[in-house]
Amino acid sequence: MQGALCSEAVRPCHPAGGQAALQQRARPALVQRPWSRRMVVCQAVAAQQAKAGANGTAPAGPIELSELTAVGPLDGRYGSKVAALRKTFSEYGLIRFRVLVECRWLQKLSQLPGVSEVPEFGPAANALLDRLATSFTVEEAQEVKDIERTTNHDVKAIEYVLKSKFQADPELAKVLEFTHFACTSEDINNLSHALMLREALHAELLPAMDKVIGEIARLAEEYADVPMLSRTHGQTASPTTMGKEMAIFAYRLARQRKQVASVPLFGKMAGAVGNYNAHMSAYPEIDWQAVAEEFVTSLGLEWNPYVTQIEPHDYIAELFDGVMRFNNILIDFDRDVWSYISLGYFKQRTIAGEVGSSTMPHKVNPIDFENSEGNLGIANATMGHLAAKLPISRWQRDLTDSTVLRNVGVGFGHSILAYQSSLRGISKLQLNEERLAADLDSSWEVLAEPIQTVMRRYAVPEPYEKLKAFTRGQAVTQASMQEFVGGIDGIPPAAQAELLALTPATYIGNAAQQAKDIRARLAAL
Repeated sequence: MQGALCSEAVRPCHPAGGQAALQQRARPALVQRPWSRRMVVCQAVAAQQAKAGANGTAPAGPIELSELTAVGPLDGRYGSKVAALRKTFSEYGLIRFRVLVECRWLQKLSQLPGVSEVPEFGPAANALLDRLATSFTVEEAQEVKDIERTTNHDVKAIEYVLKSKFQADPELAKVLEFTHFACTSEDINNLSHALMLREALHAELLPAMDKVIGEIARLAEEYADVPMLSRTHGQTASPTTMGKEMAIFAYRLARQRKQVASVPLFGKMAGAVGNYNAHMSAYPEIDWQAVAEEFVTSLGLEWNPYVTQIEPHDYIAELFDGVMRFNNILIDFDRDVWSYISLGYFKQRTIAGEVGSSTMPHKVNPIDFENSEGNLGIANATMGHLAAKLPISRWQRDLTDSTVLRNVGVGFGHSILAYQSSLRGISKLQLNEERLAADLDSSWEVLAEPIQTVMRRYAVPEPYEKLKAFTRGQAVTQASMQEFVGGIDGIPPAAQAELLALTPATYIGNAAQQAKDIRARLAAL
């Protein structure tokens, strides 16, 4: 029992630890026999607590699935935030796409003159196939799961459910055995996974990436002219602008987004080992390789001509690697903004009722950027495993990819959660220009770079060494810097005047223009 000490050798029940426990340890041990009344009481209390679910004991029997009882956070705590992915990456989503592939393959067979046993379907048969392919319901998917309890094979269960539905149409009823014709399960699965990825990519992931890029580009434009002290190796460095630093992230992210969108999604329809063996045994006169190419491309996918039983999944590795690069850049962004908040460069808008700390009432924590960073890490860990594992399969096929592929949506889910968190964090940011200006005004040493560079132009001896001796490890102020500049011999008066007018806030190069150009740069990608 948690929280109670009930033993044969010792004492009455009491909470573990604390003063009571110390007092008990100080007393002589009291020998208690198994039939001791005290032990009987302890055992009775333990039984009652277990029955009532006390001390954290879970209720007996299965618990109905809900956002409170889900094992994973994507279906639990964060379920409402990624609910749009359920229709695609759930078990229902996989069944839905498998049905689509099976129906479209049967329709393809009916269009082949060489397969005379499957005449071209009329409007009614095609209407039923189209309905099943595009509008397969959750209730119908449950029929598949019910049959799978008997078959213990998910794809075969789909075949049986479709055959039962085809019985309703006279044309389809005559060609039932051409359902799943010459197919291995992986013919259906590989195309289904590619279609799942395509749907989620274009409906959810890429639009979410675009929102992140757009908001960071907005920050670049909004803060294009706001000077900021740079830090390299954590130390003060030549100034920039906040907008230019935001523009860097917008451009980096946009490049990776473009690469993610350009990854071709491949499919195959080549039978048990990729040679069309079964197809050619039944209809040797048909060019099945050409048929497969026509079929796969008709689904909006790229056809892979060289496969085993499985499509080798190299494109999934390429896709996930691209998403991981995008995510890594966003982690970099999250950490930089987190650090700017820590420096006081950004304030965060408070939200009524929101709590920053359970014990420190003043806290307004950068939780959105932290949440984003954490979810990006989980997403990358999941996709990294899939990218490393999926291209590897023993000989013509082993089953290790099957269970792994059931997690293709996990990385997308945590990525989208992260993008939402970054966007929420960005929406709360308020630039503290006074803090940025104060930081610049206390860092006059950063003007050592332009001064020694101008001295080089006019052949002043040992410019770097002179500035190093003047600034390194020294407290440099506006007055001391201007005194140094005023004492430089060998540079024209106009150049000297320009150096005297220079401040850390104006020494920003073309940073502002770079930030203002960001939209044009993104459009040119």
